[in-house]
Amino acid sequence: MAYIGKTPTVGNFQKCDALTASATADYTLQVGSSNVSPESVNHMIVSLNGVIQSPTTAYTVSGATLSFASALTTSDTIDFVILLGNVLDIGTPSDDTVGAAQIKDDLISGTTALAVAPADTDEFLVSDAGTLKRIDYSLIKGGGKVGQVVQTVKTDNFSTTSTSMVDITGFSVSITPSATSSEILVLVNVGMIANSAAWGVFINLLRDTTNITSSSASGAADTNDAWNVVGGGGTTLDNRKYSSPNISYLDSPSSTSSLTYKCQLMVGGTSTGYVNQWGVNTDHASVSTITAIEVLA
Repeated sequence: MAYIGKTPTVGNFQKCDALTASATADYTLQVGSSNVSPESVNHMIVSLNGVIQSPTTAYTVSGATLSFASALTTSDTIDFVILLGNVLDIGTPSDDTVGAAQIKDDLISGTTALAVAPADTDEFLVSDAGTLKRIDYSLIKGGGKVGQVVQTVKTDNFSTTSTSMVDITGFSVSITPSATSSEILVLVNVGMIANSAAWGVFINLLRDTTNITSSSASGAADTNDAWNVVGGGGTTLDNRKYSSPNISYLDSPSSTSSLTYKCQLMVGGTSTGYVNQWGVNTDHASVSTITAIEVLA
């Protein structure tokens, strides 16, 4: 490119701190007591004993280390080391001549694909009335979407005479939320009956060991301690009230650890509680399900 007058000087010219020759070939280059690394061995001027040295043959450079071809002695004098910086001015590239190989990975190039869902703090570029601005993913991602669904189907029978809450065998579901902001919608459908006209059967829903659907976990035969209650009713076992209660609970665990949702059962007084069984006739069995749905924030 032609200029009127003197051609502009391009580069970051620096004179290194004084070096004292000794019985070694390697010397650390510094400017203002801080290490400096030349662009290459050809971007330096090194004077030794009053003679400008030939790059590559008389000396090499690696990072901030200048290495002479052979060890010096205390009688040698390193006159100066000048760093030329980048003296190659390529000017403005022509249109469509810069490719991905010429762009550093930490620049916005689009050459690297994001293999997972963006984090909330990941940034996108948007045009705001013609001005490019950064925006966090958390501000533009959609909420309320289903992240995952897991379900357990119980087809066998279960019974208990316990007057305190006990786990229903084989009736739990585990889920690992993808974010602490996720909520878990738990849906329970369970068929149960009591064999006493005077006493009922009670059911609870727990997250791990935490009772999340009742006021306490004392195990007392109290409707305040259970999510759902099925009474006895009827004078014979086959006439007892059979119920298929539904539990719908939206939980906010604030966790990304594996969580287990399960149901517990108890009876009141001298009674037996049954799951998936119609009276004492096991041929009349039902099916119970527990489903956990991750709802993304």
